[in-house]
Amino acid sequence: MVQLTLPNNSKIKSGKTWNKPESKGKWKEFRIYRWSPDDDANPSVDNYWLNLEDCGPMVLDALIKIKGDIDSTLTFRRSCREGICGSCSMNIDGTNTLACLQAIEDVKGPVKIYPLPHMEVVKDLVPDMTNFYAQHQSIEPWLQTKSPTPPKEWRQSHEDRQELDSLYECILCACCSTSCPSYWWNSDRYLGPAVLLQAYRWVNDSRDEATGERLDNLEDPFRLYRCHTIMNCTKACPKGLNPAKAIAELKKLMVERRV
Repeated sequence: MVQLTLPNNSKIKSGKTWNKPESKGKWKEFRIYRWSPDDDANPSVDNYWLNLEDCGPMVLDALIKIKGDIDSTLTFRRSCREGICGSCSMNIDGTNTLACLQAIEDVKGPVKIYPLPHMEVVKDLVPDMTNFYAQHQSIEPWLQTKSPTPPKEWRQSHEDRQELDSLYECILCACCSTSCPSYWWNSDRYLGPAVLLQAYRWVNDSRDEATGERLDNLEDPFRLYRCHTIMNCTKACPKGLNPAKAIAELKKLMVERRV
């Protein structure tokens, strides 16, 4: 029988406990993944206790409170706090989501916070998004036209504009892509749900005149067709979008142009 052993530096150890309850209040435990490239220590999970009476309602509020008042070394990304920028994407209670949109009270028991899965970790809750952004750049996510540029702007009917609904709202948080098993194993070649959703957004734009070139760019056994319609991406999207449907539409266009 085959026995698999994880390398020592991949094992997550128990870390420190911070700010144990010493007074009355509405206390909540946060178990947060910690790892730093500055030493040779294994990753650990530190336990932090917060009095929710002194904290905002969202998980991001708790992280900011912890960093500001308890442990300044805790590292994470954040910006808008309104579910617009996608910076604070992480795995909370086993689900990829945005910390600014995840209410603390919706998590039963301790709040378990990890970085997005199957991505290299820069530090603590910060994943390395280099490959993800490079894949987004590879689909050339900008309007491409061959007709002479109009004097003012490219016009679009209301009906054609509505075709972009549920596509343009993607904030590139990578929650969907890092929920996809196909992306976990083939992220070097498979573009993943988020990037393919963006690809379909430009293919589906009535003003764009590079549809053929865009589909040619996706014609590859891995870039598009590694999707197996598992649907994790649609379930994980914090904006309620449907990347699986966009990928299916791209596959449909691939078939139609061969007929």
